[in-house]
Amino acid sequence: MTGPGAKSAVEWLASVAPDPDACRWEWERNPQGIALLPAGRRWDVLILPGELGYPTLDVLTRLIDRPGPVLADFGEARMGFFVPPGTVTRWLGSGVRGAGQGTWIVVPYPGRASGGVRWLIPPDGSGTLTDPSLLELAMHEAAGSAARGGDEG
Repeated sequence: MTGPGAKSAVEWLASVAPDPDACRWEWERNPQGIALLPAGRRWDVLILPGELGYPTLDVLTRLIDRPGPVLADFGEARMGFFVPPGTVTRWLGSGVRGAGQGTWIVVPYPGRASGGVRWLIPPDGSGTLTDPSLLELAMHEAAGSAARGGDEG
């Protein structure tokens, strides 16, 4: 990601930092290209195990043109879906962790590869987030498909 979209994505992400200028400075100078940002201001993050997250993302991208930002950790063990703030306090699903108000997440610079975390869907700078209801629907469909596939084997 380069150009105006990358700049607006950086601005959108850095806007939640206690010191946005320091956040941008850290991103530019940190060889890992990561920053620690507070969740719960502009977004919460629902963290799914990779074995559910990838099929969920596949379903989600069939349902809508562009979901909100999605992160994956090294080893692809977990995926983080950016959802509206407050979602974590209302989420009841088991096996899904949440980062909301009072928590911090490791966020890579948009468009730059990082050693530990990478964007599967980078932010576009517009503030697009994934609708939690659609995410839940996609999770159910992905889990159902996995269960049917397991029954047929």
